[in-house]
Amino acid sequence: MLESIRKTLQPSGTTLVAVSKTRPNEAILRLYEQGQCIFGENRVQELVQKYETLPKDIQWHLIGHLQTNKVKYIAPFVQTIHSVDSLKLLVEINKQAAKNERIIDCLLQMHIAKEDTKFGMNEQEVQDLLKDEAYAKMENIRIIGVMGMATFTDDEQQVRSEFKHLKSISDQLKNTFFTKNNDFQHLSMGMSGDYKTAIEEGSTMVRIGSLLFR
Repeated sequence: MLESIRKTLQPSGTTLVAVSKTRPNEAILRLYEQGQCIFGENRVQELVQKYETLPKDIQWHLIGHLQTNKVKYIAPFVQTIHSVDSLKLLVEINKQAAKNERIIDCLLQMHIAKEDTKFGMNEQEVQDLLKDEAYAKMENIRIIGVMGMATFTDDEQQVRSEFKHLKSISDQLKNTFFTKNNDFQHLSMGMSGDYKTAIEEGSTMVRIGSLLFR
């Protein structure tokens, strides 16, 4: 299945994040041995445990909701945090990254779904964050794009519409705040059930779990 997904992603150059939450180390190693080096976890405790026991050249992404008091546990090693949904959280990531003499890649999580249970900022909130003086002073984080999750539904048109909306937000932010910043280039959207639609709508990074870990 990994090879099949890779072939689907290859023409667009989309990055595959293998979502390994709840999966045993043995299953992760099977994908790693096939050349998959980017894995995503939802929970900090599980991420730390896997980092400590699995190969050190794995690039770990935190894709789940992140509480500020847990940033310190992953700051020494996490490659990318997909779920930045407040200025407060970004301040803490920058603080902990500085303590570890690192720069951590971050994605701004946008709320695009018709579900209140999903986390993320609205367009005004993300603009306010990017205009804040505190953000302007940060030297240990790098905003590389936005992330969003579509509504969990069988209605492909609704999902496609939400992905289009996220792409438009990404383009607007690029043109307004990141015109001269080449780091801002990623659109993290699409999971096992909708990743093909996400790629068609401009995704540069998909988060796939259940299709890979069967």
